[in-house]
Amino acid sequence: MLLRNKAMVPRNRSCMISLPQIPATDADTRPIAVAVAEQLAEYVLGKLTPGMRLPSEAELAERYGVSRVTIREAVKMLAGRGLLDVARGRRAIVRQPDGSVFGEFLTSLIKSDPKCLFDLIQVRRSLEIQSATMAARQASRAGILAAEAALARMREAAADWQKGEETAQLRFHEADVDFHEALALASGNRVLSYLFEGMASPLRESFHASRRGQQMRGVTLDDSVAQHEHILACVSSGDAKGAAEAMTRLIDDAERDIRAAYGPAAFA
Repeated sequence: MLLRNKAMVPRNRSCMISLPQIPATDADTRPIAVAVAEQLAEYVLGKLTPGMRLPSEAELAERYGVSRVTIREAVKMLAGRGLLDVARGRRAIVRQPDGSVFGEFLTSLIKSDPKCLFDLIQVRRSLEIQSATMAARQASRAGILAAEAALARMREAAADWQKGEETAQLRFHEADVDFHEALALASGNRVLSYLFEGMASPLRESFHASRRGQQMRGVTLDDSVAQHEHILACVSSGDAKGAAEAMTRLIDDAERDIRAAYGPAAFA
């Protein structure tokens, strides 16, 4: 099938997007599919809202002057980037933005190279301190309530761990991630919230590694709960400086524990 390289005038001008003239062959539709995907991403992000459906493959193919195979490839690319939900037998749906793709990428890096845990700590140092500081200044009630709920689950999991419950430590780390996400929510900064949502999975990996270091120096889950309680107390009282200092100590400890868990050779 011969692909057309000229952009056709859309019947609906609200969807009009110019398509670059890129050579394509029957054997390789990917170059033009990449161009279509980029143009379609601009349309999705600029014109559509989560939950809306894309036009049909046939309509998109006519609008952009390409084959349905090329449209299908472009849509798959956007689905891989987390912009669309695709299922057999129905048109693609615009996804609610989240950080899942970003999180999967970070997790794969951490699993392949322990040094990336240290990289993550460096990123966390900037984001977490800023998040705690802004949360103390903004003190969003929804964020504070979410942090309190996460802290309550951390206490419960710590108590269950002392009783010998095997899943308690995993639940503790899940609640710990929720605590940090809640502080980002309390900050009132949507970009911070998005970043912490995306970092949820790599944060869990980081907390598991940090816990090994904590055990080496005799730190208990209750000790960790106390650190988080102090951070939340500063945030709730509007003490931005105290919240930043408390979060700095927590990140310092996390870095030390991760280095201890893997040994100095891993970060050489």
